[in-house]
Formats: sequence, structure tokens, C-alpha cells
Amino acid sequence: MFLIFNLHPDAPGPAELKTRSEVSPLSHPANLLQIAALPVRFEDGKPEVMLVTSRETKRWVIPKGWPMKGKKNWAAAAQEAREEAGVIGKTLKRPVGEFYYFKRRAAHFDLCRVEVYLLGFEKRLEVYREKGQREARWFSLEEAAEAVEEPGLTALLHDLDFNPLQKPTKKKSAKPGGKKIRKKP
Repeated sequence: MFLIFNLHPDAPGPAELKTRSEVSPLSHPANLLQIAALPVRFEDGKPEVMLVTSRETKRWVIPKGWPMKGKKNWAAAAQEAREEAGVIGKTLKRPVGEFYYFKRRAAHFDLCRVEVYLLGFEKRLEVYREKGQREARWFSLEEAAEAVEEPGLTALLHDLDFNPLQKPTKKKSAKPGGKKIRKKP
């Protein structure tokens, strides 16, 4: 059974647990989708991920935001990485996972589902929209998993597959043109 903890101050009685069918369609997690980029680079063959601090609570998170009209979710995730961390790179077009978290609002929290897209790091901009509003830093996977507070994001960091971002190694052929040389017995 999927339960949502209702923290809205206008709810009757104390905060209570509600089943999925009792939640209003506007606050249902399927309706509150955010998209996120997880910037990745490889140092000495080991993956590192970039985290940024949230603007209000300064906790470590990944660049994320709401879907953007007229943009595919992977492209919107890339834009969030550019605006929040100044990161440019190639974004995979399919999410590598998702997690849920409580989005802080003025008077309550909303449960949001976040689709996560890997972004292969290429460069970092000197000037970007939210520079000075957030701290951005590279972490090993283990450090990142410990630094973030959302349990779902921690689990996603532990289970990531970086193979789609690694450059394939080209096999060398024995002869130009790719044909193998066969020895006669």
C-alpha cells in the first residue's frame, strides 16, 4: 500500500496518513513531476557526480526543476544543470531512475516524483544563472550518497550504471581495413 504523510496545516485534525486514493489529484506524486540532471565525470577511471546546494536549506541535491513546455524532459534536465551548476554536457535521453521527495512549500510539503537523467560532463561555465546562489562540488559516489538527504536519491546513487557514458574502446585489427590476417598451417 502506498501511503502519503499529509503535512498540510489546513488538514482536519493532526497530520495523518492517507492512501493513494484519498490524495487529491493535484498533489498526487504522478502529477507532480520534476526532472533532474546528474552531472558525471571520470577521474582516474572512477565516476564523480556533481551536487549543488539547495537555495533555501543549503542541503546537497542534484540540479532539478519542473518540466518545460516545448522541451523534452532530458533537454530540460540539461538546462537545469546549466542554470544551477554551470555544467554543459551530453544528456542521455532516457532517465536512469527516479526518486520521490517532499518539496517544501510556504505552508506545506508536496510529494514529487523526480526523473533523473545522466549528463556526461564536458565543461563548466564561468558565468551562469544561479552562480553565487548555490555551492557546486564534485563528489565520489560514496560521498554523494552520504551527502544527500533524500533516501531515494541515495539508493539511486548506489545503483547507478555509468556504462552508457563511458567511451567504447575500439578493438585494433591486425590489418588495415579491419580484416584479420589468417596464418596458413
